[in-house]
Amino acid sequence: MFNNTRRMFLIAAAALPLMASHAWAQGLISIIVTDPANPYWFTEGQVAKKTAEELGYQASVSAHKGDTNTESTLIDTAITNKSVAIILDPANADGSVGAIKKAVAAGIPVFLVNAEINQEGLAKAQLVSNNAQGAALGAQQWVEAVGDNGNYVELFGNPADNNAATRSNGYETVLTQYPDLKKVAQEVANWDRTQGYQKMQSMLQAHPDIIGVISGNDEMALGAIAALKEAGKLSKVKVGGFDGSPDAVAAIKAGELQYTVLQPVAVFSAEAVRQADKFIKTGSTGADSEKQLFDCVLITKDNIDKYTGPFTLSK
Repeated sequence: MFNNTRRMFLIAAAALPLMASHAWAQGLISIIVTDPANPYWFTEGQVAKKTAEELGYQASVSAHKGDTNTESTLIDTAITNKSVAIILDPANADGSVGAIKKAVAAGIPVFLVNAEINQEGLAKAQLVSNNAQGAALGAQQWVEAVGDNGNYVELFGNPADNNAATRSNGYETVLTQYPDLKKVAQEVANWDRTQGYQKMQSMLQAHPDIIGVISGNDEMALGAIAALKEAGKLSKVKVGGFDGSPDAVAAIKAGELQYTVLQPVAVFSAEAVRQADKFIKTGSTGADSEKQLFDCVLITKDNIDKYTGPFTLSK
């Protein structure tokens, strides 16, 4: 009996290092994204989760779908679960502030990705694409595709997300340099493909002579392409996107989308978790500032072969 007991102890002792490596000794990192039905936010969540687990943390991914009440509830859950950090893509530049304050009051550091809030000093870091730089890249490529004369329309993202206005303003800065290009309509489609399709249908009815569509993201652009194809007008109307999604890349290959502006979401999602890890261990993110911009990259048919994975372009 003693020998059997000793043998069982030795087996259990030998397994301890293996068990410890999977015991998530570092704690839980709660990751809250907008909507994983969108490949951009899906990638954001999965990259952050993978990075956290590689660093020895447990990680959970949830989604608020743009609703600040849901976001607040998810923050409460993260607090209840004693998260050691929260990675958050905020639902609203102003409306997310209260939920973040709850986490801060509970002693949980918050790291924002993709979208900013209109208050500094709450989050330990805000890591976002350089949307103004990306919009300028996209607008110049769009002019190259459509020319400098004619009527066009714009699909605008979620007004509660500062990125929507930043991109639109960036487009405007470039396109107003071409006085013979006339923006005849702008519609809010909230980053959504179905809404992009519906808004494109209504804009086509009102403005059948347009030569181009410039879009705040790929999903809205893909919705516009579907409406243009249905109307038999895609060959005459050039569409530009923003995100660098796999579906947008496929549309470029098919000759349906002129370009997309790649947001380095895979880069800054991983970096947010690394900064959270450093802050947990040292009390500092190691970054020079709270707000950190990551430059975007243009994807066209000329460099599409370098697209090696979702939202990833090799050098």
